[in-house]
Amino acid sequence: MKFTQTEVHGAFEVDLEYRGDDRGFFARVFCREEFIANGLDPEVAQVNNSMSREAGTLRGLHYQVAPHGEAKLLRCLHGAVFDVVLDLRAGSPTFGSWHGATLTAENRKMLFVPKGCAHGFLTLKPDTEVLYLASSPYAGAMERIVRWDDPKFAINWPIAPVVLSEKDANALDYDPDLHGFAG
Repeated sequence: MKFTQTEVHGAFEVDLEYRGDDRGFFARVFCREEFIANGLDPEVAQVNNSMSREAGTLRGLHYQVAPHGEAKLLRCLHGAVFDVVLDLRAGSPTFGSWHGATLTAENRKMLFVPKGCAHGFLTLKPDTEVLYLASSPYAGAMERIVRWDDPKFAINWPIAPVVLSEKDANALDYDPDLHGFAG
């Protein structure tokens, strides 16, 4: 795997290293030792799979506060997403920064989201399916949501969302007193 640091400290785009022959190819999508060597949390406590029927479906920006913060590794299995990581870590040198990456079934690129960062994605094609590994199980009472178009962060989404859940549509702008710092 090839790890490329993004504008958000500790968030990486991860590309597969292929070994191919006339049958096709083989590539690792997760290796504990490589994650440790790159200073990343290799813990996997939960694996999630989502499918969105319509292009323009937005999921996020979600995170869990400490002690239930979760790192995530995401890959698009079918279709395409614009995947965003937003740094909400108190004291982080990149607090408030975001990075967006286009993940597709064809490019097989992955995004590593560190603990303390909010995450969300916008589908670019219909019937898009995303698989992600999480370092901590879902803890509903510890989940927080930042509004996808919060002017404080000015995320440049490639298209306007057309489908949002009720909780995402009603999310508030980020307020550290209300949201708590991620972790």
